Amino acid sequence: MRYTNAILIFLMMAGISGQELPPPTDLITVPTAGTLARGSFSMDMRIQDEGGMILGLSAGITDRFQFGLSFGSPNLIGDDSLRWYPRPEAKVKYLIIDENLTMPGIAFGINTQGFGNYHPEDSLNRYDTKAVGAYLAASKNWKSPFGNVGLHSGINYNFTEIDDGDTDPNLFFGFDVELNPEFSFLLEYNSAMNENGLTAKTMSINKGGYLNAAVRWSFVESLHLELHLNNLLFDEEKVDYFKREIKITYIEYF
Repeated sequence: MRYTNAILIFLMMAGISGQELPPPTDLITVPTAGTLARGSFSMDMRIQDEGGMILGLSAGITDRFQFGLSFGSPNLIGDDSLRWYPRPEAKVKYLIIDENLTMPGIAFGINTQGFGNYHPEDSLNRYDTKAVGAYLAASKNWKSPFGNVGLHSGINYNFTEIDDGDTDPNLFFGFDVELNPEFSFLLEYNSAMNENGLTAKTMSINKGGYLNAAVRWSFVESLHLELHLNNLLFDEEKVDYFKREIKITYIEYF
C-alpha cells in the first residue's frame, strides 16, 4: 500500500496532467490539434533540399481558429532556372474540442502545402510529398520532470493532388518531448496510404511511409530553429539519402 501511495505521489509531483499552454500547431510536416492564441501570428521559413524554400504566415483569429498562407519555390537558391510553386497554399484550422485531463484536443483543418518539387504534368499535378489536405487531428499533452510530452495522431484526405489516381485517406502519428526549456525532440510517421497506387507509387520516394525526426531549439521565447531529418525510410532506388532541412519560426503578438 505504501508503495502504491508513493507511486501516486511521484506521478502527481511529475505533473502527469494536461499542459497549461497549447501544444505546437505542427510537428514536422503533419499538424497537431494546437492552434495559435488569439492576437498572435507566426512567420516561418522552411529551407528544403536542392535550394527550395517555403515561406508561411499564420494568424490566430480567435483562440480556436487560425488562418494562414504559404508560398515558395523548389529551387529558389541555386543556378538553375527559377521555378515557383503554381499558387499560394492555404492553412486553416479550428479547434473543436478543448484538451482536458481525460480527453485529447481535437481540431479540424485544411493544409494544401506539399513539399519538394511540384510536378505539373497532366497525370500528376502534385508535390513530391503530398500535402495533408483536409484533416482531423487529436493531441494529448502531459508534464514530465523534463517538460511537456505530447502525443498526436490524425486522419487526412488530400483533395487537391488526386490526378495520380490515388485518392485513399491517410493516417499520421507523432510525438514531441521537451528535453529542457530550450530543446525538444520531435518524431512523426506519415503512413502515405495515398501514395501506393499505380502512378502515385512510381512517384513515391519512401518505403512504407514517411518517418521524420527533428530537434527544435527555442533559444528565445518567440524564435524557434529546427533541424529536420525527413524521409528516413527512403527508397534507395529513387533517392540517394534522406532529406535534411531547416525551419525557422518566429511568433509574435499584434
